[in-house]
Amino acid sequence: GESALSIFVSPPSVQELEKRLQSRSTDDQEAIKTRIEKAEFEMKYAKDFDVVIINDNLEKAKLELEKIARNFLD
Repeated sequence: GESALSIFVSPPSVQELEKRLQSRSTDDQEAIKTRIEKAEFEMKYAKDFDVVIINDNLEKAKLELEKIARNFLD
């Protein structure tokens, strides 16, 4: 209802997410594969959220999230 705001933060694409995960070198290939599969599943539900923020630039996405949250809470 009006007392809640759902926000989905999405990578620009699944390919970009995979690229980011590989460049971090924190997960093995199997873990990356699992995370990509989970992200693909979750992204199917983005349309059900009130707002979708595309995280193509972390600082920009953070500012957008803060602005949306502030506007909702005011």
